Amino acid sequence: MTPTLVRQHQPHTGARPRVDLRARARDWSEIQERMLVPLYEAVYERLDVGPPTRLLGLGCGSGLALLLAASRGAAVTGVDGSSPERLDLARQRLLPGSGPHARVAARLVEGAPRDAAGPESAPYTLVTAFEPVGSLDGDAEGLGELLAAAAPLAERGAPVVLTGWGPPERCATAGVLRAVLGPAEPARGSGGWRPALRDELEEVAQRAGLRPDGSGRVACPFGYADLDSAVRGMLSTGLFDGALTGDDREQVDKELAENLHAHRRVDGTVWMPNVFRYLIARVP
Repeated sequence: MTPTLVRQHQPHTGARPRVDLRARARDWSEIQERMLVPLYEAVYERLDVGPPTRLLGLGCGSGLALLLAASRGAAVTGVDGSSPERLDLARQRLLPGSGPHARVAARLVEGAPRDAAGPESAPYTLVTAFEPVGSLDGDAEGLGELLAAAAPLAERGAPVVLTGWGPPERCATAGVLRAVLGPAEPARGSGGWRPALRDELEEVAQRAGLRPDGSGRVACPFGYADLDSAVRGMLSTGLFDGALTGDDREQVDKELAENLHAHRRVDGTVWMPNVFRYLIARVP
């Protein structure tokens, strides 16, 4: 298959954070994204991802999860409508001229799931949504809509994987998020940090018309070379963007660094044990 990049213009609405989005995407790709590799690999191993797999990755970002699937022989399609900057990095990883992985069977789509359906495309045999649910209020609703839109592109019985943060008591990063972002305000339905709900992934899947069919937990510690890398990595997740829309960037950086300091080890590295959960659902 010849790799291609399909670009769809997606208008951005609302105030955007005052940050360098290209630098932020690079920090995600170089520092933060690798923290979730154990999660990606556990899912791929359980579902026996390989040459027969036709994978659709929702919110594919800079493409590391796609690259790992492609290295197993899967034909991968990534779709992302939220970060052109991250998608540009995915193109460098997966498309022609990008190095040793340039021959993988890959397609990248900037837009919505419906844009990943080509006129001659066979149904996908696996759909993944690796953006973890359970940190910011409102993210579960957006994921449900994304899954409902992607399900018609997959064959009947195909697994759909969604992921979330584990219990707060098993996620050291949860304390940092709570301290810097503050609690969500249920009356407003948005803003702030909140803990993952026990059956949240199952509820999201069911609302999207999918049938839950197994789950698992994976240890994904966040480890950084130093405090500066930890701050940059955490900021690259986008979880703090709501606090960066004003002129308080330095204050957010300061609070984040202060709360990460508690996880700094003697050698200067920063280490936060975390557990993530994944759910396998099926297309009816």
